[in-house]
Amino acid sequence: MTFYIRKAILEDAPEAAPLIYEAIGDIASRLTGETEITRILTALEVLFKRTDNRHSYLNTYVAESEATKDILGILVLYSGQVGAELDISLQHWLKQKNAPITSIDAEAYPDEFYVDTVCVRGHARGSGIGTALLQYAEKVAMQKGYTKIALNVETQKVKAQNLYERLGYVVTEPWTIINEPFFHMVKIIH
Repeated sequence: MTFYIRKAILEDAPEAAPLIYEAIGDIASRLTGETEITRILTALEVLFKRTDNRHSYLNTYVAESEATKDILGILVLYSGQVGAELDISLQHWLKQKNAPITSIDAEAYPDEFYVDTVCVRGHARGSGIGTALLQYAEKVAMQKGYTKIALNVETQKVKAQNLYERLGYVVTEPWTIINEPFFHMVKIIH
């Protein structure tokens, strides 16, 4: 399966939103203020098209099939420092929507470049796309002058954690996001 990685564009929203949802699960409800799947997906598309939040197309890269031009996977990343600013904007949006929960948990330290979301379509898994996206994230982080790249993995996602460890990430501490247990994993990059 041949693919290339490119910066996301607005038109990617319909294909990107379901992948974001698949990757972040229940967190999507909290980030959108919605509970029904169709409304969550619609809200994720709205957030994707905006420029002021963590899941904006500006922070997203896609793995696209050379043959079909379908999006096979996505990668959302930004600096931990910018993440705090993006979350302030997201909290204002949630307040305007009268969402039940409007606070957003920090997911990275300011000195880390943060992989917020990585997801590969089911039929394309096992073909190296996830690894390629994570390696691409390292290149972006280094281009921006970072020496640490981080991500959080749900404690029960053992296969994902194993992949991250194979790529050089190390669990540095437990982390809590929306009262759920995660491992914070960091990789030193040069």
